[in-house]
Amino acid sequence: MAQPTPLMPHATASWLVDNTALSFEQIAAFCGLHILEVQAMADDLASSKYTGRDPVHSGELTHEEIERGQYEPEYRLKMHRAPVDVSRTKGPRYTPVSKRQDKPDGIAWIIRNHAEISDAQIGRLIGTTRNTINAIRDRSHWNISNIQAKDPVTLGLCSQRELDAAVAKAAKRVSTGEPETEEETQADTGDDRARLIEELRAERAASTKAAAEAAQQAEAAAWLEAKRAAEASEAQG
Repeated sequence: MAQPTPLMPHATASWLVDNTALSFEQIAAFCGLHILEVQAMADDLASSKYTGRDPVHSGELTHEEIERGQYEPEYRLKMHRAPVDVSRTKGPRYTPVSKRQDKPDGIAWIIRNHAEISDAQIGRLIGTTRNTINAIRDRSHWNISNIQAKDPVTLGLCSQRELDAAVAKAAKRVSTGEPETEEETQADTGDDRARLIEELRAERAASTKAAAEAAQQAEAAAWLEAKRAAEASEAQG
């Protein structure tokens, strides 16, 4: 079974480069990175973009393990305590950034094909807010001219089982004339703010990560090209 990597591999590698005598191979293996990425950090091509993260302080490594690695260049560092996986059990549905542009299409499809589903149900099913639903319903949404009703299951915004359950629950409520419970309404109102905050945080994190990865790849490629050019020059000389 493969060893888990540090919670922040690039930041951890940057710290190990600056604070230990471990080899590039050892650092790359421990952090799950390519050796060229580690070499780029050591050559100041990428390290300035990462704030070093001390793996000893986080409990992922011990001083003894680092010392052993420094004395034995072939030794591969062992994770002392794997980072804890963060899992969600409650709260608003998370939608990947790549799927968020599809949300209005999914909302429009539900409004058109299942008018019995309440706004609160749509919000929980798609992971959206009442303001967005109302804007699409009354056609005041800023991008209404480009919204096309599409099945949210096909778009990957929810599962068929979740959609069927929402339809069945809405149909039962309509047939019995029962309104949504106060608890459901209050929960949905509270989730609106949570959804907005989570979407903004996720988009910012994804944007930052993408920019950092793109910059790092470009710098590693530039470093490799410069190294090859230098080697070619030496060979010709």
